[in-house]
Formats: sequence, C-alpha cells, structure tokens
Amino acid sequence: MPMSSTSMIDTPLLRGLEHVLDQSAFRHQLIAGNLANVDTPGYRTRDIRPFTGELQEAMAGDALPFSPMSRQLPGLMERPDGNNVNVDRESLLLAQNQLHFQVAVQFLRAEFHRLSLAIHEGTTS
Repeated sequence: MPMSSTSMIDTPLLRGLEHVLDQSAFRHQLIAGNLANVDTPGYRTRDIRPFTGELQEAMAGDALPFSPMSRQLPGLMERPDGNNVNVDRESLLLAQNQLHFQVAVQFLRAEFHRLSLAIHEGTTS
C-alpha cells in the first residue's frame, strides 16, 4: 500500500501554530532591539505589520509561510534626538508577545497530546 503524501502531524492547526511561534520569536527580537536602542539618537522603532492580523491569518490557515520583515512605525512621539522608542509601549508589547507565544505553545502541547492518544489508542500498557 503506497504511503499517503500527507502526515498526521502536517495539519492546518500545526502549520498555523508554527507560523504564530515564528512570528512571536521574530517580534521578540524586534522589541528587544527597540529597547536596546532606547538611547540611540535617531533610532526608529521597528515592528512587524499589525500582529493581530498576522495571528488571525495564521490560525485561519490563510497565511503564507512567515518571512521575517520589519518596518518602521510612523506616528510615534519623537524625542529631540530623533529617537521614538517608548519604553512603556515596548514593555507592554513584550508582555503581550510573551502571552501569545505561551498560548501557542499550550495549543501545540495539547495537539501533540491528542495525537499521542490517537497513536496509543487500543494498546495495553
């Protein structure tokens, strides 16, 4: 019997979670970079496109594979030295991003647990 080209672990949910985890890791790097440059004259805050849209696309299965791309954020208050990093804003975004990552990991754990139960169903221990 020929093997199927699809895998039990290649599901839309797992692909979406992979996308969310990749985005969260990349966004964490951007936020950390923003915070690291809070005192750099002329530094402009960077982020990915609106994160909630990325998450919704990823979980709907509509997203293309994540390709890291950051952009400068317009409209943020600029200090006299040209830097527009706001520590309070970045700290809040970092906390939100950590929560998104943790939720995705919990969904991933639950999905692998579900798959493990399906694999071991009917076997005796």
